[in-house]
Amino acid sequence: MNLRQRIGLDLGRRAKIEDGLAAAIEHDAKYLDVKIDVAPNNIESLTPERIKGIRDTAEKHGIHVGLHTMSAVNMAEIAPHVRDGVDKYLFGHMDACKKLGGEWIVVHAGYHFTSDVKLRMEAGLERLKRLADYAEKIDLNVLLENMNWEPDDAEVHYLAHNVEETKYYFDRLNSPKLRWAFTANHAHIVEDGVDAFLENFDIKTCDEVRLADCWRNGKEEHLFPGKGDFDFKDLFDKLEARGFAGHYMTSFGTLEDMIRGREVILKMVEGK
Repeated sequence: MNLRQRIGLDLGRRAKIEDGLAAAIEHDAKYLDVKIDVAPNNIESLTPERIKGIRDTAEKHGIHVGLHTMSAVNMAEIAPHVRDGVDKYLFGHMDACKKLGGEWIVVHAGYHFTSDVKLRMEAGLERLKRLADYAEKIDLNVLLENMNWEPDDAEVHYLAHNVEETKYYFDRLNSPKLRWAFTANHAHIVEDGVDAFLENFDIKTCDEVRLADCWRNGKEEHLFPGKGDFDFKDLFDKLEARGFAGHYMTSFGTLEDMIRGREVILKMVEGK
C-alpha cells in the first residue's frame, strides 16, 4: 500500500458513511474514521440492511473502517448511574464497530475538573482496562488518543494531553489490544511537542497518526495544511524512519477539504 492510500479521511459527522466510502474509492484512500453518535450516522440509523451495504462496499474496495467515540463522553466518569451510561456507550460502540466490520475504535482518557485529577485518572484507567479486556474477547483494537491542552484557568481539562499523563495509562495497561492514536497536532500545542511523544512511546504500538495544522504552543485548532506552522514533512520522515506501519488520518474542515488536504500533505512530504 502506498503512502497516499495510507492517508485516510476522518468522516466524523461530516457526511454519511456511504458518501465517505464513495469519496475514499474515488480518491484511493483506504482508511476511514466514522462517528455513529448523531445524524446522518447515528447508531439508530444503522439497520441490518445499511450495515450490510457498508460492509460489502468496504470489503470490495479494501477500505478499513474504525469508529471514533465522542470526547465529551467522560472515560473518567465516577457519578452513580452516569458511569453505567458511559460503560453502555463505550461497550455498545465496540459491538457496533464489529457489526460494521470495523477494525478499531478510538477512545479518550476522559477529563477532570482541576481538583479531582487523581480520582479521575484512576477511574479512567480502570474503565480502559475493562475495555481492553473486552477488546481481546471480540478481537478489536482500542486506540487511546492523546488529547489537547486547555488553558490553565479552564475548569475542565482533558487527560492524556501530555507525555506524563499519556504514559500513566500505557505504563499500567499491557493488553495487546490497547493501542495508540497519535494526534500530532495535539502534541504540537503542548510544551512537550511532537518529538517528546516520539521519544517516549514505542511507535510499534501506534496504529493511527491524526493530522491537522495548528500553531506551536497555540490553541486547539484543526487547520488546513499550510495554514499553521506544523511541519508535516518532518513528522512523516521521523515516523517512517522509526518503522511506522499504520495509517494516517486527516481531520480538518469538510470532507472536500480533507480530500484536497491529502494532496497538499503529500506534496509537502515529497518536498514538492
